[in-house]
Amino acid sequence: MIQLVTFLHEGQQKTGLLHDGDIYASPRYGCVQEVLDDWPRADDRLGMLDGALPGREPVRGATLLAPLPHPPTIYFAGANYRDHVEEMQRELSMQLEADPKKAGLLPWHAIKASRSTVVGPDAQVRAPRGTPMLDWELELGVVIGRTAKEVDVHGAMACVAGYVVANDLSARGHFGRPGVGEASPFKWDWIGQKSFDGACPLGPAITPARFVPDPMNLAMKLWVNDELMQDSNTSHMLFSIAEQIAHLSSRLTLVPGDLILTGTPAGVGIARKRFLQPGDVVRQWIEHIGTFQFTIVQ
Repeated sequence: MIQLVTFLHEGQQKTGLLHDGDIYASPRYGCVQEVLDDWPRADDRLGMLDGALPGREPVRGATLLAPLPHPPTIYFAGANYRDHVEEMQRELSMQLEADPKKAGLLPWHAIKASRSTVVGPDAQVRAPRGTPMLDWELELGVVIGRTAKEVDVHGAMACVAGYVVANDLSARGHFGRPGVGEASPFKWDWIGQKSFDGACPLGPAITPARFVPDPMNLAMKLWVNDELMQDSNTSHMLFSIAEQIAHLSSRLTLVPGDLILTGTPAGVGIARKRFLQPGDVVRQWIEHIGTFQFTIVQ
């Protein structure tokens, strides 16, 4: 399998390919965004490589960075895993719709700030000031590779360049604005909860869609200090990847490099009444994409 990476080598940030644990610098593209802007052609070249890189020399002493350092926009889905909805209903008595499609509801997304939130493998993430409840949320990240406007479900997957392991970190203590009434529509503080420095760890690489047999059937796991917290499968999504892309593209144009975080499964900290502390190491893995970790610091 060949994956897209961003890496640091001799003080310079570069892009290239990851194959069998080795990194190969791209002779054509300066950054991953350039690859995605040229995705149809780049994807054809990946297909011609047929899983091998003959005659190329790997880069020695490279350090992996976030594979997509600056997504144009990050969208995150809420309450989109069946097991997570059941967990929230059971543990927190939340009034969530168990079968939103049957109820006639549409997918729900919000926007997470991109540039300063994205960090990569082995990053040190500082808990935002004033929150005692920093929570993990393992998610399959979908990277857009073709401009998508009002695409239907049947054509949506053709807009996907690839997939990445993501964590939609949440500062639960910033969920609501202090002093604002519970019934107020201005109560919810999505920026405070979802958009802080390091709030979107990504890694270890982007697996091109052509190398993922079925993105709606991928095993996924997350550990905190080697203790398994989340253990699920993308098949538990309530709204599929295609349905999310179709819905988002009905509202605005998706562009190459946009990142969709497709929801988190059961096992989050708020349901366990346990939250991340300085020194905690979070490791996450998704089948066919890989694994990486990051550390919470004071």
